[in-house]
Amino acid sequence: MPDPAVPPAPAVPLASLLAREDLALRQIAGPSGPGSVIHWVHTSEMADPYPYLLGGELLLTAGVHVPEGAGPDGYFDGYVARIVAAGGAAVGFGVAPVFDTVPPALVAACEAHGLPLLEVPPRTTFSGVARAVWQLMAQARLAELRRVTEAQQSLAAAASRPDPVPSVLRQLAQRVSGWAVLYGPDGARIASAGRPAATDLAAALSQLADVVRPSGPGTPTSATDSKAGTHLAAYALGAGQGFVLGVAAPQRDPGDHTIASVAAVLLTLLTGEQQSGSGAARSSALVRLLLGAPPAGVAPLLGPGRWLVVHARPDAQSPDPVAASALGAALGSPLVDLAQDVVRVLVPADREPDAQPGWTLGVSAAVDPAEWPAADTQAARALARARATRTGLVRHGDRAGLADLVPPEEAEAHARLLLAPVTATPALTETLRTWLSLHGSWDRTAVALSVHRNTVRQRIARCAALLGTDLDDPDVRMELWFALRQHQGALPGHGTGAGGPRDGHGHARSAHGNGYEDPGR
Repeated sequence: MPDPAVPPAPAVPLASLLAREDLALRQIAGPSGPGSVIHWVHTSEMADPYPYLLGGELLLTAGVHVPEGAGPDGYFDGYVARIVAAGGAAVGFGVAPVFDTVPPALVAACEAHGLPLLEVPPRTTFSGVARAVWQLMAQARLAELRRVTEAQQSLAAAASRPDPVPSVLRQLAQRVSGWAVLYGPDGARIASAGRPAATDLAAALSQLADVVRPSGPGTPTSATDSKAGTHLAAYALGAGQGFVLGVAAPQRDPGDHTIASVAAVLLTLLTGEQQSGSGAARSSALVRLLLGAPPAGVAPLLGPGRWLVVHARPDAQSPDPVAASALGAALGSPLVDLAQDVVRVLVPADREPDAQPGWTLGVSAAVDPAEWPAADTQAARALARARATRTGLVRHGDRAGLADLVPPEEAEAHARLLLAPVTATPALTETLRTWLSLHGSWDRTAVALSVHRNTVRQRIARCAALLGTDLDDPDVRMELWFALRQHQGALPGHGTGAGGPRDGHGHARSAHGNGYEDPGR
């Protein structure tokens, strides 16, 4: 006998129907509790209702079908057995006009077969019971739609955070009251959220993820299973990527599949890679750079035109690779570099970057490929200024000024002579440059350089002593700023950006873990 098909309608808890005071229904046999639900209402006086049931119904009857003189025990046992075989959820027996009370044999049969039995009083019509079920279904459907809508909004908001993948997983785990896992193409667990499942459940979920991971034609895109009362589900992300979303939840509520599917779509967008000709060109450009080709010769593979370098730091936690990729997508470029706490993005100049929620950005001037290293320094300093001024995005100024009126050779010679006492110590030079750019603000300079404000004071005092000048004099400040701008390409610390010497990725490093100590000590 095939399993009955439950109608695709919201489940109504039997307890909710019994709670309706206007119906005055009373359960007199069978199990009760959260597991007792109904999906439909059907009225029948057939002796064998099996052919007319879809499954999940509350079957209403007044006992007209009960034959006179039939053995009550044998008849009701067979009658209830057929209802159970058809997948009926419960029986409602109407008292009057045929029977004054619910037949004891029916009560016994329902108890024996585990079928809930409700007593319907004379004043309650069957149509009234059906109407109450439809009303409860409408309320359940509305609650389900509201829950799914709210989940979609929260998942979309999570996907826009600086840490999109962990945020989406956290929202999904919260919405289904379970555990959400992102598996990589090799089956390794990349990220997870929610209460971790037991070892055996985690292993079962990992095996289910293998089922949907692309392995050839006919591979399913989703799969479900259950183990130890926990519902398991796996969703393949994208076409052939190999990433899989796994979900383990204590129960399968209406809308859970829709919510998990929305999360899967968002994670597909966040983890996907463009497998195209442009992707091949980028790979070729990277190989050529590693093999020693000059940037100017590699740039045509990346596209024509000038470029911007963007340095970005998240406002909260350190960025992860997926967050860095998401930032690159938001800026319109896949050329992303992540190292420590800064993300660097190479952006075509025609895609002017905008401020990004949750990030602080520094943007260089538009340059040709040969000037990429200088633009990297500009972006680092713009980021330091943005952080110091608590501005979402700061652009490096590239307009012409008075400095362009002086021949570069003469300007550089003057700058080298003027700055000679401090250029031997890169920390002093960069502190002086940052302090002047921030109009002599101790606090903002300390923030930009990631050092204590007292260290800034000590360094500036040391600069004043070595230079033998008054740094409170605006004319002195102007001349020093001019010299620093002209001489930046020849300074020992050039290329470090704000915050002192940097590692190979342009990130500040400290000899003592928290910024350089005063070089005068």
